Amino acid sequence: MRDDQPRPVRRIVAGVGKSEEDVIIHEDGQSPDVRTDPARPGFASTRIWVTTATPAPVAGQLETLGEPHTIEPPKGGSVCRFVTIPPDAWFMGSVTDEKVADFFSAMGSPNASRLGEGAPHPYMQQTDTLDYVFILDGEVTLVLDSEEVYLRKGDTVVQLGASHSWSNKSDKPCELVISSHDGES
Repeated sequence: MRDDQPRPVRRIVAGVGKSEEDVIIHEDGQSPDVRTDPARPGFASTRIWVTTATPAPVAGQLETLGEPHTIEPPKGGSVCRFVTIPPDAWFMGSVTDEKVADFFSAMGSPNASRLGEGAPHPYMQQTDTLDYVFILDGEVTLVLDSEEVYLRKGDTVVQLGASHSWSNKSDKPCELVISSHDGES
């Protein structure tokens, strides 16, 4: 039996209160911005925080998830996500080009999709971003255009704008954190 429901992600926002010596918890609860993919039971992408500039403004920032939802961060900014990748066996037999295109549109990034003939995985994507990826639990394969890299808990990836996808060939979901930063080709 499988569990198709990704776990809720707790998000704590701490910052300066009324004085610089007063550091307080502004929020402690489930992150409210969770996107799923009907074509991939068990998939979830939970936005944690978004920045719109570098250096990132911190004074007075209490919430940033009102920014438009896209896979790539705002120009000059960043986005941090907690992502659950379900096993490929849970969906690969039923995924279609239309379902993949619907996913990228729902994520606000239809042009990020590398869907097409000869793509090594249906969810291939490419953005002009620097991505730091941390594998928190489980195992996953980083799929590139011409090679694959097996990853497990504790591994990290620095992804520099490459066409890629995540393929979970195990029988359990994989959890990872992705911090994406606006980049240039």
